[in-house]
Amino acid sequence: MARIEELGTNAPDQGGSVPSLPDEGKADLHLHTTYSDGVHSPYDLLKKARGAGLSTVAITDHDHVGAIEEATGWGAKLGITVLPGVELSITLGGKDLHLLAYLFDCTNPMLLEYLAFFRGERLKRAERMVRKLNNINVPLKLDTVLEQAGIGAVGRPHIANALVEEGLVESFHEAFQRFIGTGGPAYETKFQLTPQEAFRLITQAGGLSFLAHPGRYLSEQELLLLIKQGLDGIEVVHPSHSDLQQKYYRGIVNQYFLLECGGSDYHGGKKNDDHVFGTYTVPLHVVETMRSRLFS
Repeated sequence: MARIEELGTNAPDQGGSVPSLPDEGKADLHLHTTYSDGVHSPYDLLKKARGAGLSTVAITDHDHVGAIEEATGWGAKLGITVLPGVELSITLGGKDLHLLAYLFDCTNPMLLEYLAFFRGERLKRAERMVRKLNNINVPLKLDTVLEQAGIGAVGRPHIANALVEEGLVESFHEAFQRFIGTGGPAYETKFQLTPQEAFRLITQAGGLSFLAHPGRYLSEQELLLLIKQGLDGIEVVHPSHSDLQQKYYRGIVNQYFLLECGGSDYHGGKKNDDHVFGTYTVPLHVVETMRSRLFS
């Protein structure tokens, strides 16, 4: 796999690639489908969004954009605008962070190549974690994990679900606590993607990069480093953020002329997060500001 900078940096023609938004409503810019570790198909998720009164959503599956075309089609029928999105994992100083990308060209060849590569690395990681579980006498089979993943990019939530389904743990939470959480006996590190590589990948596909749910994990110095390296914005609204944290990150956004986004980070299923759906949203002027940054 070539490094990102070796594959070229010409941004695609973006004319007409992003749909127009309705005049009013609310947006959830962080949703997952069965193409990663969500439980709902694109159609079911869009139906749920309509029921919650959302007028705009972004599908942000991990390392996968396969749901976006399908969701966009259903959105047109249900009266919901679907924005292209994806969630990537990056590493800064040994810390695993998540990056949300928006408004990029979903057909960009370099982006698709790298997402396929990342999904391959996810599978290798899952294989290593299952071997570690087997080595400590937890008899989980990789096929059981892959059944949980289905068409989606395989990840730790699928391993956790498989452990629950096989009766090897009592809960999703226990799977992480005992075995696959950071530092656990079956934990394996992710593929190491640097922030600079991720920013270049998203920029050349015509999109914007946002730091996802930073919470309390980053120092201000680390955050400023990401801004210097090319970060476009921060996910301010998120279920893990207190009102004080939202105020803090909105202050950073305003001080450094960044963009903000927000959403529920909804997955469904054993994550028991139905209560966040339709609650953690941003007004549509936030999305219009994102579009203006790209297309002005």
